[in-house]
Amino acid sequence: MSIHRPTLTPNAVALAALALWAAAAGAQAKTLVYCSEGSPENFTPALNTTGTSFDAARPVYDRLTHFVRGSTQVEPGLAESWTISPDGKTYTFKLRGGVKFHSVPGFTPTREFNADDVIFSFERQWKADHPYAKVSGGKYDYFADMGFKDDLVSIEKVDPLTVRMTFKKPNVTMLPNLAMDFAAIHSAEYADALAKANKKEQFDQVPVGTGPFSFVVYQKDAVIRYKANKAYWGEKALVDDLVYAITPDATARYSKLKAGECHLTGYPRPADLPEMQKDPALKVTNLPGLNIAYWAFNTQKPPFDKKEVRQAFTMAIDKAAILKDVYLGAGTAAKNFIPPTMWGYNNQVQDWPHDAEKAKALLAKAGVKTPMDVDLWYMPVQRPYNPNAKRMAEMMQADLAKIGVNAKLVTYEWGEYRKRLQQGEHLTGMLGWNGDNGDPDNFFFLHGCDAARPGGQNLSKWCNKTFDEKLEKARSLTDNKARTKLYEEMQAIEHEEAPDFKIAHSVVYEVMRKEVTGYKQSPFNTHEFKGVSLN
Repeated sequence: MSIHRPTLTPNAVALAALALWAAAAGAQAKTLVYCSEGSPENFTPALNTTGTSFDAARPVYDRLTHFVRGSTQVEPGLAESWTISPDGKTYTFKLRGGVKFHSVPGFTPTREFNADDVIFSFERQWKADHPYAKVSGGKYDYFADMGFKDDLVSIEKVDPLTVRMTFKKPNVTMLPNLAMDFAAIHSAEYADALAKANKKEQFDQVPVGTGPFSFVVYQKDAVIRYKANKAYWGEKALVDDLVYAITPDATARYSKLKAGECHLTGYPRPADLPEMQKDPALKVTNLPGLNIAYWAFNTQKPPFDKKEVRQAFTMAIDKAAILKDVYLGAGTAAKNFIPPTMWGYNNQVQDWPHDAEKAKALLAKAGVKTPMDVDLWYMPVQRPYNPNAKRMAEMMQADLAKIGVNAKLVTYEWGEYRKRLQQGEHLTGMLGWNGDNGDPDNFFFLHGCDAARPGGQNLSKWCNKTFDEKLEKARSLTDNKARTKLYEEMQAIEHEEAPDFKIAHSVVYEVMRKEVTGYKQSPFNTHEFKGVSLN
């Protein structure tokens, strides 16, 4: 995907924006530098599925609902209040008045945020004939895979500050879902202006929102600059400028942190943590991750269309060795798709044992002759749920050899890797998930039939009707006890069917310099910088 395609040249945009940023920065300006781990694909969250891209867009945008910073609790965002119909199908949002959009070079808003912006932001993802539907690739995976595309009946403007959304069926996860990044609210006026200038592609590369920071410039694969939105309606930015220093290598991030070239970073190497914790200039925080690392088996391709084969591969891998060697103890073995800290967890499920002889017997029972060849895709990047995918793949390759399986290790550039996985090109492939909203549904939808479509986020392409019916039913129930029972039953089905090998739930560490104040680590592994300052 090209990062810049507007008629106005990328360099002209960058230079103009950088000049504005430099002019705005006074001698006493506070600049917070975050060492990020990668480059964004674009700045429109609805088009993306990775934390890296979400983090890059988050300073710019608001959503109808927000999560309290550092919490799973939902609070009002651009919607200051809402009502839900007795049947749970219709949500009426009263929007916040007086909210201003940012300016960027070539665009200055002439009106405040209103219902038109909400309708634009969702109809772009929903309606195939929307003028922006196909811009920048037009893939809206969260919107489709979480059921919005099929379940949304209408989104209406009641008045300039009231929006009504109606769905085919009730969904108790709606308010936390709308606090997720894909539901970011964009400027319809900006979209119209770019369309008239034949510059639609700029919409996703030079973002305009209502968030605590406004976008200044992106120098590809190097740096993203933002400035504080002094007119922000909510919790204010306490620094003048925010900089993302894009630094993919964990060792380089650590070096920059020690040198004071950045103030905060995530994804440290587990081996570096003891030294970091001893450094008086640094603060190390951690939370049990709302995450899962897994190895998906493509159930639409033989021999993984047989559950005995999937079970055999699951038993072939020495999970304890991976936890010791790759996570260095900073993680727990996963037996279910959701982490044990999340409500609805079924602790009665017994993890598959590591047993090479039983694995061989299961392969024989399934009629699989060895030696056999498979591909084993591994991620080219470090993620919070998997600190070293290549090392993990090498260990799995050695374990598979013991049951007569020759695993060819395969990887691609990160964006290409995920695209190919979602299309189902792999036979087996590693990925993982960070929870977005604290609800079990936000994990289990990844095993739902909606997400098993070509291009969907269900990487095993496993569609189990019983599982899917329970998933849909749980969304309609307001009683968490009843939902828990369904989720426990779903985890038992997942265990037996083994659509993927569940590896680990990691502990998530973040490291910052002592002078950073007000930062709150998020259970969702998101990074937010409003309310953060420097001493």
